[in-house]
Order: sequence, then C-alpha cells, then structure tokens
Amino acid sequence: MRRTIGLLVLALPLGADQLPYQKPPQEILNILNAPALPVLSVNPTHTYATLSQSARYPGIDEVSAPMLRLAGIRIDPKTNGLHLAPFSTAITLVKLPQGTKIAVALPAHARASALHWSANGKMFAFTNTTPLGIELWIGDPSTGKTHQIAGLKLNAVLGDPIEWLPDNRTLLVKAVKEKRGLPPVEARVPKGPTVEESDGKAQGVATFEDMLKDPHDEDLFEYYATAQLVSVDAVAGTAQPIGKPGILDEVSPSPDGKDILITREHRPFSYLHPYREFPKDVDVWTPAGAMAYHVASIPLPANVPIGGVETGPRGIRWMPNQPATLFWVEAMDGGNPREKVPHRDRMVAIQAPFKGEAGEIFKTQERFSGIQFGKDFALISDQGRVTHLLRTFEIDPNKPNEEGKLIWSRNSQDRYKDPGRPVERRAGGRGAFAGGFGRGGGESLLLQSGSDILLQGEGSSEKGDHPFLDRFNLETKQTERIFECPPDKYETVEAVLDDQAKSFITRRESATEPPNYYLHVNGKETALTEYKDPAPVVRKITKQLVTYKRADGVELSMELYLPPDYKPGTRLPAVMWAYPREYDDASIAGQVTGSPNRFTTITGYSELFFLLDGYAVLDNAAMPVVGSIEVVNNTYVDQVVADAKAAIDKAAEMGVIDPNRVGVGGHSYGAFMTANLLAHSTLFRAGIAESGAYNRTLTPFGFQSERRTFWEAKDTYERMSPFFFADKIKDPILLIHGEADDNSGTFPIQSDRMYQAIRGNKGTVRLVFLPDEAHGYRAKETIEHVLWEKFRWFDKYVKNAPAQSTGAERN
Repeated sequence: MRRTIGLLVLALPLGADQLPYQKPPQEILNILNAPALPVLSVNPTHTYATLSQSARYPGIDEVSAPMLRLAGIRIDPKTNGLHLAPFSTAITLVKLPQGTKIAVALPAHARASALHWSANGKMFAFTNTTPLGIELWIGDPSTGKTHQIAGLKLNAVLGDPIEWLPDNRTLLVKAVKEKRGLPPVEARVPKGPTVEESDGKAQGVATFEDMLKDPHDEDLFEYYATAQLVSVDAVAGTAQPIGKPGILDEVSPSPDGKDILITREHRPFSYLHPYREFPKDVDVWTPAGAMAYHVASIPLPANVPIGGVETGPRGIRWMPNQPATLFWVEAMDGGNPREKVPHRDRMVAIQAPFKGEAGEIFKTQERFSGIQFGKDFALISDQGRVTHLLRTFEIDPNKPNEEGKLIWSRNSQDRYKDPGRPVERRAGGRGAFAGGFGRGGGESLLLQSGSDILLQGEGSSEKGDHPFLDRFNLETKQTERIFECPPDKYETVEAVLDDQAKSFITRRESATEPPNYYLHVNGKETALTEYKDPAPVVRKITKQLVTYKRADGVELSMELYLPPDYKPGTRLPAVMWAYPREYDDASIAGQVTGSPNRFTTITGYSELFFLLDGYAVLDNAAMPVVGSIEVVNNTYVDQVVADAKAAIDKAAEMGVIDPNRVGVGGHSYGAFMTANLLAHSTLFRAGIAESGAYNRTLTPFGFQSERRTFWEAKDTYERMSPFFFADKIKDPILLIHGEADDNSGTFPIQSDRMYQAIRGNKGTVRLVFLPDEAHGYRAKETIEHVLWEKFRWFDKYVKNAPAQSTGAERN
C-alpha cells in the first residue's frame, strides 16, 4: 500500500494498515462536542455589535473534498474560493447601546463570511459559499433582512473579494471571469521535461509547501486566480465590470473613493515561491478602470538575502488621513540586513494626480516595522534585527524628513515594558481595535482626541497578564489608566466605541465564569451576553501559574493543571507540553506569560484532555533558548534539556507529579523539541511529536530565528537535528503528521524518515499519517482519532510504565 504526499511517494512500513477512525472515551467526546461561543465584532459607526456563530469542526468528508494545492494556497475548484475557508452559520446583531438583538436572515445552510459594513453603518455585505460558488448578499441592520445580488459569482481565491466605496452604496468585488470555459485539462502525454534554471545570482529560498510544479499547475492557478473587478450598486442591485480581468491580488479604493489601487500578479510564475512573491504590477485605476498611474513593476524576489527584503517598493498603501496619497517603503541597504549603513529604509509618498516622482518622507535607521496614522500625524516604527530594539517615532507626513519624536523604545520581546498597542478605528470594517505596527496602515486611523491616543495591552508582569486600556498624551508622554482587568478575572477590551474611551466593550472570564461580553458606558456596565458553562466538569480542574529557575539562574514559568478531584499529596503521571522560543536577554526569557484566571476551555486535540485521564499537565512550560541571534542555536540542545529538567524538578518538588512517569509533547517546533529531548536526555518515559521537522539539512536556508544557512553552520544544523541522533532515541515516541501539511519546512517526509531511522535502530516508535490534514488538524474524525492515539500511547508508556529512577543526561 502506498500513499502519495505532495511530490513524494511514501511507502507505509511493513505490517502497517489503515485503521478505521477511533474515538476517545465518551467523557472526552462530551467536552469536545461542546458548542463554540460566538465571536464579537463592532461596526465602524459603533451602532451595532456582531455575534458570529461558527461550527467547531468540519467533517472528514469536507476536509477531504477535492482541492488544488497551487502557489502556496489551497483552492476549492467547485466554489472558486479557498479550501476550508472559515464561515459563520448564524449571525446576530446587537444594537448599541440599547442591547437589542436582531437575527441576521441568512440563507438556508449558510456559510457566511464576516460582515463588511458601509462607512455609515447603514448596510452590510457578506459572502455565502454554496456548492456551486460564492454569492454576494446585502443586509439592512435595522431589520436583519438580507437579499442576494443575483447573477454574480465571486472569486475568493486571493483573499477577501469585497470592498465598500466611501459613497456607502457601491461595492468593489472580485468576480469569477465570465465565459472563461472549462478548467485546463492535463495532457495525457507530456510535452516535454519540466525545467528550472538559475543564473548564478539567486539567493536561497525557504522550503514552502504547495508550490507550482509544472506548466499544467501554472495554467490551473491562472484559471482559478483570474478575476474580473466589478462595481456593484448595493441599492439598485446592478453590477458593472471594471477594467480587464487579471490575477487581482489586492484591490483598495482611495479614502476619497476616486482612485483604486490594484495589484496584479503575472507570468512568469515561480516553482519555488508562493503567489504573493510572483512578479506583479501595482497601478492606480480610475473608477471606470482606466490606468491613472503606474506605481511599480515588482519582480520575483529571487535575489533577496536571508532575513532581508526586496529592494523596490514594498507595502504600497493609501494614507488613510489623506484623500488620495500613496506611500510605500524602500530599502536603502540593498535589502541586506548585514550591510552597515546609516539608514536601512525610507518611506516615500505621492499625492493624486500622481505627477512627478514620489517624495521622501522619513528614513529609519533600522528595518521599517510598521506605521499607524492619526488625523495629522503618523507613528512609524523600526526594529533592529540583532538587538530586537523596537522604536516608535511620531512624524508629520506633511513635513518631509523632519526629525521624528521618539515615543517608545524597548526590546520587542520585553512583555513587561510593552506600553500597549495604539487603538485604531477601521474604516468600513469591524470597528475600533488595537492595531499592530506591522499592519502597514492604509485602512485605519487611530482613535484620537487632541494629543491623546488610546493604548490597549496585555499588562504582563510577574503576576501574569492583566489587560488594560490607557489614555496616552503624545506631547507629555503621560499615561492615564482607563481600565484594568480585575485581579481575580481575565478581561480584555474588545472594542473602543469613542475617541475618549467613555464607552467600550470587554470580554470577561474567570476560572469559574465563561467568557461574556460587557458594554461599559461612563463607568456603568451592561451585559451583552449571558453564555453558560458548556462543560461544567472542566471546572473541577485546577490551574496555577508556577515560577521557578533553570540551573543557570534563568527565570522560567509554566501553567500547572491538576485533574478533577485531585487529592493533595498524590503524585500523578504528568505530561509536559511546550514550544521553544529564542531570546537575546535572559531576564526577558524568564518573563511570565498567561493568566491563572482564564476560563479553561479544552478543544481540538489539546494536551489538556490528559487531565481527564488522570494526568497532571505542565502546559506552556517555558523553553527559552538564550543568546545572540547570530549564534543562539549553538547551544539549543543543552538549553532545552535544562529547561525541561527545571520544570520537572519544580513540579516534583511541589509533590504533584511522579518524576519517573513524565511524557513530553509538542506541535511543529515543539515536536522538534520533543524528539531532541528524547535523544539527549532520560527525563521522559515517552513522547508525542505532532507535525514536526527532524532533519534540519532539509531546511538548509534557515528556520525559526536561524538565519545562517546549512553551509555556514553545518555543526549547528546537525547537532540540532534529532534525525542524526535517532539511534539514541530509546524511549517510545509517537509521530503524528498531516498528509497534506501546508507549513513551511514540515514536509510529511520528515516524519516518514524519522520513523524509519528510529525503527531501524531498534527504537519504539509509531507513525500516524492523517489523511488530507494540514499542519493543524481540522476534521472531527481526525481530532477524535488523534486523542485516541495520544491517550493510548501515554497510558501504555507513561501512566502504566514500570518504576525507574531518573537518569542523567546522555552524552
């Protein structure tokens, strides 16, 4: 029996068979099948909140439906959208501030997208995916009534196909090209070989999944990605094509609605790069589809150094505080992070009617990392590659190259000193939110009152996270606390409804209270939802935030969970679940994350399900790898072993675990960690490794924070690769991998080869390939089976393992 995975054919091991999907115990299924709580968003005028209900898990029939894996995306050929695109099955509007609930009249068997609101909040649009295509629907929030725009099928292959114009009645949508004919058919007889060639100037490329592999793939991608831009009158229900069809990636109207920024990919395509890196033209069109300005022709980034950027324009966007001004960023160091230059990037801009050359606005000493706009200013940030120094400056885009005012400066990894994220109001979108500086701007304005802006943050400290909302004055740099999470709750600000934060919505939960939304107005609060506990048995689980130290003094933390009805003094079998992260500062590496006041919700194939099988769980156990970014991985193995030992020692010292019965697990880079811990220590009785990469020579141009190539750091790549130490893995390991993994570097062949290596060296190992699953597992049947596999493995090799003394690290 053979199984095809991407371009590789993997032979199932001798004696292997295709098991029917198995199920965990009913107690687990009851929790697994608990309904998901609706998600809240707010419209731009803050007159309505939206509560969207989604199905938690698709069935394996949906996950295994035909898809095309092309250019880094997965296309549903029946709908001309993305495979397994998220959707809502029910949407409820909440009128603000009254709290009146209005059900949105969705079509039967709805698979609705998020709502797209007109700027005045009086209409909304959404897509509905059917077996025959993607429809466009318009709604009236005052009644919840909706209607379909007939005769139109949307193309959602390259992202969101809907944009409102500022006139509050016109939509720009990407539609399936009319009369495009049938999909290209692959020739039965090849026309010739598939050829790739390099001119000796290219740089290394990451190992992306789902790339184009032959001319037929190119034809298929062009067929499904080509869209026709259409102007839709939402009131009259009419549609008018704009311009010629093309591979339309981004479509963005200017703030005044008089111009449209268009990004179109074109041939020649690449077999090594995803579609977003294909050659492209960026242009400004008139509303009628005529060319108004050619911004740039951007080539394939074949010569970008590792960790670098392209040399031409990047991040091309509209300034949201100007009627029609484009800005973008250009590298001043050739895109090479190792070049020593006074300035790495510069921001340039050009106003409509786009005459002459773009003018320089500001230069950054380090790499540009994002920008946000206020009414008459901008906050621009740069970040050092090696130092992680993140600085934010206030600038006036109308005063080119004027020195910026430094607002904040900190290590980007330092959670304790994070001042918070400036809160934005998204035009035509989902209300005010805390934007990230990496967003690039162009769609949102900061909420601003005079010189005051608002900041939302996690409030991280030695006591855990306590989210907050602050008022910050840009002139004085003084901060005023508006809201802070109570000490016995976990409460986050979900939406700010005015520029002075007199009204806002929070999401509140505690260890015993499920998440619910609350409207705060002038110090008074009103409950918007009253959701009940979907799984009361989980409330018997106890959780605490535990701090401890590594042998070398690095501060660490973990979330310690104990099962229902735990009796103090009982030493339990334990599961440690973790994910390594790199830091350049030991004091930052040890910062506490998380909160003991979160409402424990167990979903998917979470390790927390082990609590219902009598285990203690050491969750999110800190796994810092500390050192300079250039050489941090040189001591990776020693550090993760020390991290793991410290966690086990602390839990054993507390008297809650049996240190001789501990299993370890992780997903992706956590799976890589798991295999390394089994290869280089005797701390664990068994391991579970999900969707990992175990041979770093197969990701030779870098991984995670590693920016050296294999040829520059051979010893490190080999020393970090558990595949090279498969003969040392004698504790049982369960390898799980999605057959259709879509994550860079974690090709299924990694688990297949690791299995063969351990097996051939007389190790105890089991390999489970999950049909049609990606890097994360989605299907209900798959999730149930994965839980069954995990329980079975650790019950046999950890919980019921014979006693043994803790051994020393292997040499």
